[in-house]
Amino acid sequence: MLYGVIDVGSNSVRLMISDGIDTLYKKPIVTALASKVDENNNLSQQAIKRTVEAVSFFVSYAREQKVDEIYIFATAAVRNAPNKKTFIDLVKDSTGIDVDVVDGISESYLGALGALNGKDGAIIDIGGASAEIAVFEGGKQIYGKSLDAGIVVLLNKFDQNKEYALKFLKEMVQNYKNVPKTKFYGIGGTATSIAAILQQLEVYDSKKVDGFIILKDQLDVLTNKLYSMSIEERKQLKGLQPERALVIAGGCLFLSIIMDYLEIDRVVVSEKDNLEGYLTARLGGINGEK
Repeated sequence: MLYGVIDVGSNSVRLMISDGIDTLYKKPIVTALASKVDENNNLSQQAIKRTVEAVSFFVSYAREQKVDEIYIFATAAVRNAPNKKTFIDLVKDSTGIDVDVVDGISESYLGALGALNGKDGAIIDIGGASAEIAVFEGGKQIYGKSLDAGIVVLLNKFDQNKEYALKFLKEMVQNYKNVPKTKFYGIGGTATSIAAILQQLEVYDSKKVDGFIILKDQLDVLTNKLYSMSIEERKQLKGLQPERALVIAGGCLFLSIIMDYLEIDRVVVSEKDNLEGYLTARLGGINGEK
């Protein structure tokens, strides 16, 4: 039995193919769904079109690979958009599959479920339009919080202005309040991109990214370096997808501010994330219900 899971994120669409135990394939397409939203958070027609095309492409690819069951779920950009029905209907018309729009707490739970796989610990997931922290202990979630802020939100609000983004983020992270102390894992495109850049990977290697330790001192050096570079210069960086050049500096800054707030000096990168978590939840694994 093969399963396909498509995550419609605020910055990218990702496909995972799994046999229910092991991840066999993962691929992202950057579509920046949350970019250029209007003052009411409505998704732009161009972003909707790009994203529906990416989802349709992944569904077609999964079917070519003889995937038996395909799930599609969406996170902050879709759940916060007043015009989300337009996007959901277009995906349904294009693929025949319903989109499951998950709330912020569920998003944090799914990320931790995938990354921790029953272990104690916590995840930090900085996405395009939200940022989650979830803590598991004894196989149960004991803390979960999602903030309506992410790398595309930072880009929309402040472009490449570090000073304004810094002030905004320092205020935002206070909303996490009391986060239990534990071992923290970084998941999603922000964390994996940072790991790839710090290792200067010519070709992305999930085995080298998974388990990589991001040290706070290294992260701060990288953050300052990125903010001093032009977008074109960032695109030449080893380890960075050129499509992430606009958002990577904000992602580094966001992670740095969260680490300051949590008073931690390192984060372990996990390749497993809410894609694995979503499939685990659908199949009733790891204690079933949250």
